[in-house]
Formats: sequence, C-alpha cells, structure tokens
Amino acid sequence: MRAVRLAEHGGPEVLTVEDVDRPEPEGHELLLEVAAAGVNPVDTYFRDGSYEPVGLPFTPGVDVSGTVADVGASVEGFEPGDRVMGTGIGNGGHQGAYAEYATVPEDRLVHLPDDADLVEAGAAGVAACTAWRALIDHAGLDPAEDCLVHGGSGGVGHAAVQLANAVSARTLTTARPEYHDAVADLGADHVFDYDRDDLADAVLEATDGGVDVILDHRLDDYLQFDADVAAQNARVIGIGENSPDPGFTNDGAARSKDVSYRFMILFNAPDLREQLGGVAHLMGTGRLDVEIARSYDLEEAAKAQRAVMEDSFFGKLVIEP
Repeated sequence: MRAVRLAEHGGPEVLTVEDVDRPEPEGHELLLEVAAAGVNPVDTYFRDGSYEPVGLPFTPGVDVSGTVADVGASVEGFEPGDRVMGTGIGNGGHQGAYAEYATVPEDRLVHLPDDADLVEAGAAGVAACTAWRALIDHAGLDPAEDCLVHGGSGGVGHAAVQLANAVSARTLTTARPEYHDAVADLGADHVFDYDRDDLADAVLEATDGGVDVILDHRLDDYLQFDADVAAQNARVIGIGENSPDPGFTNDGAARSKDVSYRFMILFNAPDLREQLGGVAHLMGTGRLDVEIARSYDLEEAAKAQRAVMEDSFFGKLVIEP
C-alpha cells in the first residue's frame, strides 16, 4: 500500500510517499481502508518534533474515516464493511491516517450513520470533537444562552457554530468579511469582523448583559476581551493560543462577574467515543456539516500541511488517498 512517511523531523519537505506493507490488525484494532484523513495543525507538530518525538519512520494523520477491511481477534461491535470515523491516531502511539490503509484501536472509532458523508467524517475528528468537548462537556451550553465563538470560519469554529445552533443557543462569532455569509448560513445569529475597533461594544449590544459561554482559540489575543464581554457567571473555554503567556490587563472585569475559565485539549477526554458519537449523530441528522475547503492526494501531503498553517480558508482540509 502507499503511505506518507517521514524518516526525520523537519519541514513539510520531509514528507514522502512510500510503498509499505499493509498492516495487520491485532487484538482490539481494526484495519480501515482510508476514505479521508483530516489535515490538522497537530499533524505538523508531530512532523517537526514540537510534540513528543515519535518512532521513525512515521505516518502522520490523527483523523480518519473509512470502511472496515479487517478486525483484530478481540474486537466487538465492528465487522468488515462498516463505515466508521475516528480520531486520536498518528499521535506518537500509532501510525496515522495519511495512507491507503490504517490500523486504529476500537476505542477511537464509532460507526458512521448512513446519511453522513464519509469524506466529511474524515475531516471532522479533532475539530468537531474539540468543539463538542468545549461547549457540551465543559461549558454545558444551554438553550437560549448567548455563545461567542472566536474564529467561526475555522475548523473548530465552524463546527462550534453548528453545535451551538443545534442546542438552540444564540450564537455570535467572528470571521473575515469574505466568510460572513457562509458562517451565517451555518446558523450564526451575529457575525462580526474581528478587526473592527468596536468589537466589544458590538458584542455587548447584541446580547442582554454579555455572553454566557465563550470558546477561545487565541487566549493571548482575547483573554481580556473575554472578561470584558462576559455575562455574570460566564464560562470561558480556552483551547489554544499563539503565545504561551496570555494575561489580563484588568482581571477585575472577570472577578466582578465570577467568570469561570477552563483550559482543555481534546485528547485528555476519558473516552473519545463520547465526543465522536455525538458528532457522528449530528452529521447523520444533518445538523452538522464539515465544510471541505480543499482536498489533496497523498503526494500533496506537504502542500496540505503548509496550507493548514499558512493559508486562510473556510472549514477543513482533507487528504483522500
């Protein structure tokens, strides 16, 4: 089979396509014929060595969808021919999904409903499950609450807008002007240009006393902003930053409103099947669509990894072997 491999850590140029033996599933593993593998920033961190080093040579790709080709001896509940989606592979412990076939532990996979698109499912994992864990598991977003999603056109952001809409929350988000109509079509009630000088005033004007839940992927830029626009007893869920030293200029804005802060990463979830199952259900019912901005083949993996870090796009990038 063909697979993207790296023999040393470095830039995208270290990614090559090789012919390798098709793996055999062991124990609680399934062998998937890969339909799609999402392209995520985390894939690049394992490639360049920023995250815990992995055994080399290595195939990246934490997200996967496909059809079960074979199952290990201890697998229960899956059989050849099943359509599945998963996440949490290609992370140092397992080879990833930038390949024609991949072995995946059964506790990182769920069945995909018949009405869900298989390629979209391959791009959903990290982004949509992060949105689910942030808004549903940690924030406990309720109907009729106000929810602010920073970066509503991005991978996590565009999934979060749809999740908030699915629970009947009133959704506010920020995006580049060229993406406003597309984000509104996903269910956002208010879409703002994140570069506007009066953004905080606009958010407060659109709500009744501030925002109840905030999903923030750039804490170093918005930590103080979040406090300023938060409602009483608001919950702020932080999922990332560009600089590792975010800080307040006036923490009194948060303390005076008893704002709660929760910082998270998806892969601390005790059981990824909980988030995956929720995402798969919404995809099957049409309440969640993963927008595919671009699709690449295996030979274009380096190009895809450059794009995910450098380009502006709406939705997700995906590799289709």
